[in-house]
Amino acid sequence: MGYDYNIAKKGADAIRVLSAEAIQKAKSGHPGMPLGCADFAFTLWSKYLRFNPSNPKWLGRDRFVLSAGHGSMLIYSLLHLFGFGLDIEELKNFRQWGSLTPGHPEFGHTAGVDITTGPLGSGFSSAIGMAIARRHFIAQAGEDIPLASQKIYVMCGDGCMEEGCTNESASLAGTLKLDEIIVFYDDNSISIEGDTKIAFTEDVGARFAALGWRVLKIADANDARQCDEVLAAAQNSDGRPTLIIGKTKIGFGAPTKQGKANSHGEPLGDEELAGLKKNLGYDLPPFTVPDDVKAFCASRIGELKAAADAWEVEFQKFLDADASRAQKVYSLLNCTIPENIEEELLKAAPVDKPVATRASSGAIIQKVSELVPSLFGGSADLSPSTKTNIKDGGEFSAENRAGKNLHFGVRELGMGLAANGMALYGATIPYSSTFFVFSDYMKPAIRLAALQKLHEIYVFTHDSFYVGEDGPTHEPIEQIAMLRTIPGLTVIRPAEAHEVAQAWAVALKAEGPVAMLMTRQNLEPYAEDVAAKIDVSKGAFVVSDEEDFEILLIATGSEVNLALKSAELLRAEDYKVRVVSMPSQELFLAQPPEYQNSVIPFDQDGLAVVSIEAGTTFGWDRFVGLYGLPIGLDHFGASAPYKVLAEKFGFTPEAVVAQIKEYFTSCECDCDCDGECNCDCDK
Repeated sequence: MGYDYNIAKKGADAIRVLSAEAIQKAKSGHPGMPLGCADFAFTLWSKYLRFNPSNPKWLGRDRFVLSAGHGSMLIYSLLHLFGFGLDIEELKNFRQWGSLTPGHPEFGHTAGVDITTGPLGSGFSSAIGMAIARRHFIAQAGEDIPLASQKIYVMCGDGCMEEGCTNESASLAGTLKLDEIIVFYDDNSISIEGDTKIAFTEDVGARFAALGWRVLKIADANDARQCDEVLAAAQNSDGRPTLIIGKTKIGFGAPTKQGKANSHGEPLGDEELAGLKKNLGYDLPPFTVPDDVKAFCASRIGELKAAADAWEVEFQKFLDADASRAQKVYSLLNCTIPENIEEELLKAAPVDKPVATRASSGAIIQKVSELVPSLFGGSADLSPSTKTNIKDGGEFSAENRAGKNLHFGVRELGMGLAANGMALYGATIPYSSTFFVFSDYMKPAIRLAALQKLHEIYVFTHDSFYVGEDGPTHEPIEQIAMLRTIPGLTVIRPAEAHEVAQAWAVALKAEGPVAMLMTRQNLEPYAEDVAAKIDVSKGAFVVSDEEDFEILLIATGSEVNLALKSAELLRAEDYKVRVVSMPSQELFLAQPPEYQNSVIPFDQDGLAVVSIEAGTTFGWDRFVGLYGLPIGLDHFGASAPYKVLAEKFGFTPEAVVAQIKEYFTSCECDCDCDGECNCDCDK
């Protein structure tokens, strides 16, 4: 029996009405896209998309990415119709406090949502990462694993196509020949401000063809038959990712708003909603699905569950055929980390001479790759500088899916979003790398990683003005504060090779994203007695101490070396000093108050607290207090050899000591003490 286009039309209309009613009840939302794309979406879900509503995380499922996340009622209606437990009350509570139907789909919040989308283009770009992770997993697990026909479907609109990240990611996908990707482009020629021709007149199909994609077209994507025909054709790969350009009418069925910009992002209104239902012949009470649509969807759910059960049998046969391979698959899927990972990484750390932390990281990542097969990633065309290349790991490409080195190209935002997709697919702990200053280009992706609590690792090198001759455009100043303001992101700036090894161990065991900041210049390693005291997992720890200390120096990264040398000069003048390395503010603030106070005694009277970091001083007041001294750089850098910059910017031991003495011993009253206060003014 063939596909029933009549029931497909009724199912699409059910999506339209449910979406419009939920948005109207919320008095907030975007009805235009769900109304326009309902025919394609229902055809896809009812015939082609493989999923198991009883197990939304089923490994064998296809992925569905609603890149145009503002049209969230489309996916919520689909999840309701196809048995994911999203009941009608949740649709009625669209965009309300505590509901499972937030304004944009959120991964981990609503069963059946594979990714958080909102910023346009981000879903598209992350889908490319899903495909990359899938290919790499299959190559490691064995090509006979029953995932050969798995697809990644994406729905996007004009906004996604206009965003630059889409072009970055589409170019990479074409180069890598990721033919499991099938993208539907809702080509309705309408944006919020009106007709798209006011800002967007390019030939999207020609662009994607030039990027190495196969381009298919639907003349009328509000016709289920045409949608079905093109989806059937899309299943037969020609070795390229597929873009389906479907002409739709935004707000389809709305009597006065169909095809108009005002259907995009505001409720239809009661009168227009009534007119929509009349135009569709939908004579049912609010939030009601026709019985024949319910029966059709229930039948489809039964087929999908049976297919998933059959797949599980095949997958178990695959595992049973080779015990060692089964163990590897288990390790990949669970992203297993050896219990002694820190011990093993410390063995790999180059601690016998001064080295840049980027070089320490480069040595340690080789051991990580050996011990953690799920680690997979690369850089934005900078691996020789960021030291993130896996030696003898091979290059991931269209010809070699098992390669360990993924070349993202000069596409920082595309890289960050692809890494999100890699983490979402699973079986992968993705890492990505670039110069720290270019984290600006990645910020939206990092924020989405933190929002979704994705386990990712960022290796950012050239982490301060010590970049030197490249000048202020390449010298990060405010970027470290920017990262520290992102909720859920852990930032680690290690001081030398021992700390780098521990930082990698912490990052591998983390539950969310971790950014590690590495130097270009060489740093002296700790002596063994000092190295034995460090614990990066606690965020901060004492590395040099004296009883009854009166000056406390807190430093991060390369400035720990500077703090230790500054302490020597201060001690030569009979000051008692404690030096604290604080590689991670986030990890330190997560410790119990007792531990925090043991490292930084916040209640100690008369203590002179100083922070030293080669970046903005923003945020250091929480540690140095109202009367402490934050030493940093609250202006942009300059182009010169890094040792010259250190002198000019006051980052030498002598300059640090001079700043401390001037700040804490100068008189603030009008008694003419000439520098050192010896009056009774308590200043």
